[in-house]
Amino acid sequence: MSLDQDQVMAKVREHLAAELEVSADEIGPNTRFREDLDADSLDLYELVMELEDTYGVSVSEEDAAKIETVGDAVDFVLQRLPA
Repeated sequence: MSLDQDQVMAKVREHLAAELEVSADEIGPNTRFREDLDADSLDLYELVMELEDTYGVSVSEEDAAKIETVGDAVDFVLQRLPA
């Protein structure tokens, strides 16, 4: 399964738009979860679960704590995708 950044970004935006009831148009690579989207730790946990389920990647709590922007989440997934 070969994914590119746009595909992962689309999935993350779709999830966040539905979860946080914001327009996907407002979500970009530099969008910050807490500051810009007012996401709390549960919202972020649910996003992490979604990414793990969708892409088969594993996200530790330590890793999740470092993910501050939408771009961080996308890069994280891309770096850990099975070849």
